[in-house]
Amino acid sequence: MTEKSDPNPNNSAISNMQTLMLEIARALVDDAAAVHVDASDAEGSTVLRLRVAPNDIGKVIGKQGRTARCLRTILGAASMKHRHRFSLDIIEAEGVKTAHVE
Repeated sequence: MTEKSDPNPNNSAISNMQTLMLEIARALVDDAAAVHVDASDAEGSTVLRLRVAPNDIGKVIGKQGRTARCLRTILGAASMKHRHRFSLDIIEAEGVKTAHVE
């Protein structure tokens, strides 16, 4: 069986990570239709921007940022397979507030 080779393997990795974050976030929030994940490349790494409805921002961040930290841990562990660095920003759908927990 022959596997298709992607001319840019990072495109496949980015797509996989976007899907991973999208599915996890949809399971956490009430308004799953408002969840979107955008990707942008930045100097050897990719920033994933997770957008959720304003009412769901607390569910994605969690108490003291624990859920957000867990999402970043999962993203980091999964990205080891692709040998590409990813970071996660959580943004309200309206773009008013940004939550970035280290």
